[in-house]
Amino acid sequence: MLTLLALLPILIVFILLVVMRLPAKIAMPVAYVATALLSLFVWQTSSAQVAAASVHGVLTAVNVLFIVFSAILLLNTLKESGAIVAIRQGFMGISPDRRVQMIIVAWLFGSLIEGSTGWGTPSAVGAPLLLALGFPAMACVMAILIIQSTPVSYGAVGTPILIGVNSGLQNKEDVASEIAKYGMDLPQYLLLITERVGFIHATVGMLIPLILCCFLTKFFGANRSFREGFKAAPFAIFAGLAFTIPYYLTARFVGPELPSLLGSVVGLTIVITAAKYNFLTPKDTFDFESRDKWDESWKGSLAPTEIDVNEKAKFSTVKAFSPYLLVIGILVATRTIKPLKDWLSNHAVITFSDIFGTTITNKTQLLYSPAAVLLIVSIISIFIFSMKGDVVKKSWRDSGVTMLAAAPALLFSIPMVQVFINSGTSPDAAVQILAMPKVLAAGAASAFEGAWPLFAPWIGALGAFIAGSNTVSNMMFSHFQWSTAAQIGLDGTLAGSVVALQAIGGAAGNMISVHNVVAACAVVGMINKEGLIIRKTLVAMTYYCIQGGLIGMAIIFNPLWWVGAVIWPIIFFGTMSSLDKKKA
Repeated sequence: MLTLLALLPILIVFILLVVMRLPAKIAMPVAYVATALLSLFVWQTSSAQVAAASVHGVLTAVNVLFIVFSAILLLNTLKESGAIVAIRQGFMGISPDRRVQMIIVAWLFGSLIEGSTGWGTPSAVGAPLLLALGFPAMACVMAILIIQSTPVSYGAVGTPILIGVNSGLQNKEDVASEIAKYGMDLPQYLLLITERVGFIHATVGMLIPLILCCFLTKFFGANRSFREGFKAAPFAIFAGLAFTIPYYLTARFVGPELPSLLGSVVGLTIVITAAKYNFLTPKDTFDFESRDKWDESWKGSLAPTEIDVNEKAKFSTVKAFSPYLLVIGILVATRTIKPLKDWLSNHAVITFSDIFGTTITNKTQLLYSPAAVLLIVSIISIFIFSMKGDVVKKSWRDSGVTMLAAAPALLFSIPMVQVFINSGTSPDAAVQILAMPKVLAAGAASAFEGAWPLFAPWIGALGAFIAGSNTVSNMMFSHFQWSTAAQIGLDGTLAGSVVALQAIGGAAGNMISVHNVVAACAVVGMINKEGLIIRKTLVAMTYYCIQGGLIGMAIIFNPLWWVGAVIWPIIFFGTMSSLDKKKA
């Protein structure tokens, strides 16, 4: 009964957003109230704990809104200055094919942003860039959410492993004693987990660019055809391997800090060169219909006016793209140069400790936030493009309006998540009950422990869906996954593979996290269409978790499961292809 009740907030979100297609600003307040009532009256959580979790959620939502505002401001600055024309023409010069553009911008450029900063920043940078290139707003959000899978476990310079998994396993006697049998301490054990995360992600993620192409042509093409996406299969798989091979090698031989960064840099170099020389690119050219034929649900309030590819640009491509180069450079520097990182992390910090007498603390690092980088670059861009005052005012005003439109959904969705995570009985209660996420995980383990590797990724995805973070999911569930592995008789090295599956699922869950979906929709002006996005990204996440589980079964139990891992993508893509409607 507790497991079913713990599932109720998630079911409410799913039914209201995905099934009933209600906007998040309506669905999330309902989910928040239901979660708070369950926490107070079933889990016997103290009112102070619920209130503290809610305040923590609101403060976190304000931080997210800061990122949303700054991301939209950079887009509006480029739009109002006229730089967007040059940026778009620059990408058209690489390839006019929208499938190729999506692979370069979403899969590779988005992975570069994820590797350097994480925490949803690819949405803040990549989605507006796709919008600037003339993609439908819904396609921008869909693509940038789907790619927040493979690179995520090494996002923010390895944070989901170095902090997420590490925090989940450290100071655990059972873990320490078991891995000591193999002559390892926890840092060495993390390297073993890092390698297995890299291998599974690389094997699953190499097909993500093909999924992007198929979804693009099916949902946004004139013919609504998956097969048009399959025509790009050689180039898409090539682009997948161009990222995942250096990504895996870095994970195996270097560690968790750099796989996504190096994989994306190498991949961008290879793939852009290949596209310029038409190596493996599709023989046909896929483009969207004219904007007046688009479905209204595709459009956002920030959609730029139609840009004539023959229009003379005011700026060179390099100058127009320089704000994005600045963003990348500053993000990488502030995340990899330790003295700079430490200084930014410890100055202009706002901390609310032990809120309402609980252990819940909120910490805002204003200078270290990606929002600060985007804001600073937006201001610098005013001078780069010699913008006039009235144009600058318009870009700031429009950005503020869009941010305020996103506020209601975020101001309820994140507090709901925090109440869910921080549920649990008060310390003085007669009967202690685990927090809701742990109740759900324990229920799944008791039901499916005989084939646990198949289900381990789904627990990670559940954590990311709830928290909007692979790091937090790993914090919550890494030790639970390790303990479940031990209970079914796996040794320490194989238990590490189960923890790796947790990280795989935690990355994939970012595709459907309400927190991430709302924020990604906001930066392209797609308010109130979150459920439509989740209906699409849920399909991609399902592919990811099933394939990860099959590979996990092959690694942990029996190599024959590799047959299933080969067959599943065939079934997945075959099913999509069969859904194409025959044209009259």
